[in-house]
Amino acid sequence: MSLSIPSHKFLLDENVKRELLKFLKNKGFDVILPPKSAPDPNVASISKKERRILVTNDEDFSHYGKDEIFSIVWLNIPQNDSKALITSFEKLLESFDEFSGKLIVLKPGKWDEFMLNGERAG
Repeated sequence: MSLSIPSHKFLLDENVKRELLKFLKNKGFDVILPPKSAPDPNVASISKKERRILVTNDEDFSHYGKDEIFSIVWLNIPQNDSKALITSFEKLLESFDEFSGKLIVLKPGKWDEFMLNGERAG
């Protein structure tokens, strides 16, 4: 996927560093934040209804199924390492195109891909 033609829509959980919000907006992506202190089921519902990829630091979302949430990128990167976050996310966007129904566990410089039912993808 080319970053010059953004097609994915993102929902950034309130626990995600704002540097990622700025990065995605600067790349032209459609990015929103959920209402402040929204319960997890409401956040999942927004993701599903609007076909948005939820980006979160919250492991709780990894238990949601594809009938409850569109897609998840679970950030497994130290909170204080904004550079690793941006670099790893950019690498993911350059290499990965089909997010629907998937849980992506993003780590520094790499990721693991699972179906939302818990099975390993690929």
